[in-house]
Amino acid sequence: MNLVNEKNIEKYNEFLKKHDRCNFQQSVEWGKVKEAWKNEIVLAEDKDGNIVGAISVLIRKIPIFGNMMYVSRGPICDIHDKKVLEDLTNELKELAKKYKAFILKMEPDVKSDDEEFREIVKELGYKIKDDAKNFSEAIQPRYVFRLDLKGKTEDEVFKAFHQKTRYNVRLATKKGVVIKEGTREDLKDFHEIMKVTGKRDDFIIRPLSYFEKMYDELGEHVHLLMAYYEDKPISGIFNIDYGNKVWYLYGASSNEHRNLMPNYLLQWEGIKYAIDQGKDMYDFRGVVGVVDESHPQYGLYRFKKGFDAEFTEFIGEIYIKFKPLTYKLYKFSEKMFKMIRWTIRKLKGELK
Repeated sequence: MNLVNEKNIEKYNEFLKKHDRCNFQQSVEWGKVKEAWKNEIVLAEDKDGNIVGAISVLIRKIPIFGNMMYVSRGPICDIHDKKVLEDLTNELKELAKKYKAFILKMEPDVKSDDEEFREIVKELGYKIKDDAKNFSEAIQPRYVFRLDLKGKTEDEVFKAFHQKTRYNVRLATKKGVVIKEGTREDLKDFHEIMKVTGKRDDFIIRPLSYFEKMYDELGEHVHLLMAYYEDKPISGIFNIDYGNKVWYLYGASSNEHRNLMPNYLLQWEGIKYAIDQGKDMYDFRGVVGVVDESHPQYGLYRFKKGFDAEFTEFIGEIYIKFKPLTYKLYKFSEKMFKMIRWTIRKLKGELK
């Protein structure tokens, strides 16, 4: 198998960071963050030994069923080059044999309307699951907002925002909201505010140790911004700067001083940073695919849309079942587990 190892790791890092399709979730550093999974990176090379394609795979043992292989936002290659995709797929099949995997799941950074890619992966034996609408139906969000920054100035980007968005950015500044770049120590304040956000919006948050792990492993790629009012932290965003993009990964906002619109100013500062660093894109990450004002998460959709970002729909999940019966039993048990967990939360009064 052609895998990343100590001898070619720098070669891979350089390939990833310079590629137009670069994604931090395909990095060696991200593999270290996901320490509960084993990380392997398969490569495709040309006749001169140059890397032309790569896929970072996370592998995890599922009790009773065996190993699952998962790829987040790969492959990194020309996604319309069938030869490269075939080479990578063959490497993945060899990896599956090594780990006796029962399933390979991949959520690629490929738009839903890319018919050429769809046809290629079907010919290579993949199935496509593209019916997810909500966050809970996939590991990665299928719908995101992305802001194109390539060749644009701050003024050009700001003028393209919705009028209300521009107003709120200016309002936060006028009312005395101050944005500061955070340190590892500031993660504690960020996490405390995230607890408030999670309780308010009814979602489970990760422990502080997870954010510290990301900060330690991703190092210079982490860009933490905190908003203060009268020297008190009131909100923050946790961004990742990698290759040609910046991703808005996590956000936290307190219940106090929301009328000061600190989240708008935080995003504008994150975007300005991306422009200053010469990035091609600012990725606002996930929204639901149900564009309906009655939907409980429509406010998040409207907030991100106001920055003139493009509503982007990904292809969803592509997969290969190496052991179909095992996978069928696994899916059934997963469904039952979710049902039991929901029932327990309901009985405890955690759900309204």
